[in-house]
Amino acid sequence: MQKTIRGFILTVALGVSVVLFIALYLVVSTVYDRTVREDARHVSDVIAEQTFNSMFQVMRQGWTRQELEEFIEASQATFDDTPYHLEIYRGEVVEARFGRIEQPEMDVEVEDAFASGEQELIERDQGLRYLYPLNAREECLECHTNAEEGDTLGVIEVEQDLEPVIRSARDDFLTVLAFLAPLPVVGALGVGLYLNRRIKRALGIVEDSIERVNKVSDLKEVAFRDQSPGFAELDHLLDNMQVLVEKLRGFAVDRDLLEFEIRLLEKFVITSEVVRDWREYVSQLLLEINQIVDAYSLFSVFKVDEEVFDLEVFWRCHPPESVRQTFEDAVFRALADEPHFQPMPEIQVHHHVAETGCTIESIDPEAIEVQTKSLLVETPKIGGIVGIGVQADIVRDDMRMLVVESILSTLLNVVGSVKAIYKYTRDLEYYATRDPLTDLYNQRVFWELLEYEMGRAERGGYGFAVLVIDLDNFKAINDTYGHGFGDRFLATFAERLRASVRQGDVLARYGGDEFVAILGEGDDGNPYQVAERIREEAGSVALTAPDGREVHATISIGVAFYPEHATELKDLFMFADNMMYKAKTEGKNRIGYPTDEDVVEVFRAIGEKSRVVQQALDADHVVPVFQPIVEAATGRVVAHETLSRIRREDGTLMGAGEFVEVAERMGIIHKLDHLMMEKAFARMAETDYQGLLFINLSPRVLVLGEFLRETSRLVEAYGIDPGRVVFELTERDTVRNFQVLEDFVNDLKLEGFKFAIDDFGSGFSSYHYIKRFPVDYVKIEGDFIVNMLSDGRDRAFVRNITNLAQELGIRTIAEFVESDEVLNAVAGTGIDLAQGFYTGRPSETLSPAEGEPPVERG
Repeated sequence: MQKTIRGFILTVALGVSVVLFIALYLVVSTVYDRTVREDARHVSDVIAEQTFNSMFQVMRQGWTRQELEEFIEASQATFDDTPYHLEIYRGEVVEARFGRIEQPEMDVEVEDAFASGEQELIERDQGLRYLYPLNAREECLECHTNAEEGDTLGVIEVEQDLEPVIRSARDDFLTVLAFLAPLPVVGALGVGLYLNRRIKRALGIVEDSIERVNKVSDLKEVAFRDQSPGFAELDHLLDNMQVLVEKLRGFAVDRDLLEFEIRLLEKFVITSEVVRDWREYVSQLLLEINQIVDAYSLFSVFKVDEEVFDLEVFWRCHPPESVRQTFEDAVFRALADEPHFQPMPEIQVHHHVAETGCTIESIDPEAIEVQTKSLLVETPKIGGIVGIGVQADIVRDDMRMLVVESILSTLLNVVGSVKAIYKYTRDLEYYATRDPLTDLYNQRVFWELLEYEMGRAERGGYGFAVLVIDLDNFKAINDTYGHGFGDRFLATFAERLRASVRQGDVLARYGGDEFVAILGEGDDGNPYQVAERIREEAGSVALTAPDGREVHATISIGVAFYPEHATELKDLFMFADNMMYKAKTEGKNRIGYPTDEDVVEVFRAIGEKSRVVQQALDADHVVPVFQPIVEAATGRVVAHETLSRIRREDGTLMGAGEFVEVAERMGIIHKLDHLMMEKAFARMAETDYQGLLFINLSPRVLVLGEFLRETSRLVEAYGIDPGRVVFELTERDTVRNFQVLEDFVNDLKLEGFKFAIDDFGSGFSSYHYIKRFPVDYVKIEGDFIVNMLSDGRDRAFVRNITNLAQELGIRTIAEFVESDEVLNAVAGTGIDLAQGFYTGRPSETLSPAEGEPPVERG
């Protein structure tokens, strides 16, 4: 139960007065009792002394026995009706000389008095007993001849009953005390009320001050020291409360500031809309900041090259040119003060305005200098951001300054992340469609455009041509002058190739030194003319090699027509590819024109392959081979990828490139995959393999409801942990229905399997895959890895993919690692795993991964 201070003080005062009253009663009563007893002792002593003197005077005259008895009786009678009683005891010495007299029997105390010869006062609860010895003097020996001087001849006993006296005194004392009793109570109440008033005054000071505080800024008006309650302790308490208020001013935050921070943090959620236009996003953040802080501008600094920086300035309203220039100068001076910006780099300035319907008035240059708060870092953060700042009127409020500093430190990472994702997305979109070396379309786009052109031609009833172009002896150029020179040669050839075709035609780099072209609607002779022009242009390419020699190259071209030579997508390409090999076998530097015999031969070869594939499936000639995957940093083997092979009748193995397209066209690729997977699981169980096993999936499995059920049955039958099986889906494969794929992948993950994207970066869907699917691994497109030592664009793309994957918690695998230099570059970029002929060639042997030695590093 709560109590008021007044009630508490009054209760204490009353309690104290009662205690004082009782203490006073006890003390005075005790003192009075002691005084009465002292007086009684003194009276007893006087009675005994007078009695002794009277007896001594009479005894000098000589006493008879009768006279002695009469004296004793007379002395005792004197104290009748008084609290006193007198008794005289005769000792043995006197009895021996004069005989016994009638007297009370002596008790121990009297006997002790005879023995000691000393006066003794004995106090009892209700009275006093005084024993006065009669010791013999020299003159007494005349009569008491049998005694010696000092012998105790007798004892005078004086007893006094104190109870009536004490009772009477206490009655008088209580009467007086009854009149004095209210005085302590009244005094205590007076003191209590006085203390209550003084304390209430001090509390009133605190209460009034607190009532005036409605926001943090009101703390400045609180002054406890201005009023004193009059007590040193309370003054000290108010001084401490004043210190507390001053401390609160230092770190207390207004609710509106906190609400602002919370609202602003909600804006920091990065969405696709934010990434699409990051500058608009930052402009909106500036407007949000202005709801709590009067900010004129927000700026960010990005490192875009070794000596080049971008300064992005976001204005709330249109600034005058003078303000814009003054602000730029202020930022440049702030950068110049930082050691890591020395010497001053080139800075490209870009201005943006959040609200176009207003204008900033002229601002004093000194105010701009003082009111610009910046946060600069030495090492570029994500997205290349190295600094961020705001120009606002905040210098007069320490707490708002602190909030703005907190916002800047968060914005540094948020804006950097948005810029980085924007750049990653832009790069992904570019590299998903383009070959970074030649800037031509890549293989994925070629297939999509070829499918589109085929459907368009079928609907329009016209034909078109496909060209497959391959550089002759290009491997010799790479081997002689290195991949860097070879890349330059390919880029130069691509420029000539682009100049040789019409503006509606499609050019793509299919891979390595192989190019393809789709020549659209036109007369039948036109494709041959274009092919000849391409061949002639290729012959004119000349590049000076490092040794000073001019390097030339020739090309072989294969031509196929739709619908004359094929009506299926891959058949048409295969026919053109066969015509290109025909040109090479006929001597190179020529065009493979198809004849009727060629049509028969090509499709006979296709039919032969179909027969081989069906026979391999029926006779169980599908063979899994395993290529090691190593840790990039250590070279330790941690996984294997399972690859399909078909064993020919002569015992040799047929590569997947020779039969996969045929099996897909026959509609049996899923059967080959299932057989290969079962054999791989059996090998895992036989060898007690403990590493990861990567298995490629065909898009065909997406529409086969029994795939997941059969796979689960196999891992259970062979005792395989699903967590050690990683299914790969090649990013080049066309997936028309992302929802079907998403459901399929989620079902795999629920069963415990892992998921990887192969050839990441080769198609349009890279960003969508990692955004929508629970991806565990991405295999970076091998073309980027091969060229990353010699091509800065490939290197940048690999680095961007790696950084993005790390942020999303996805592990990365580099494909086509063919040398120690490439492996070292892969490890230096931060890629987790590596795969290629340098780290291990495919083999039918599958040994426990943990037992395999690391790859020897150069």
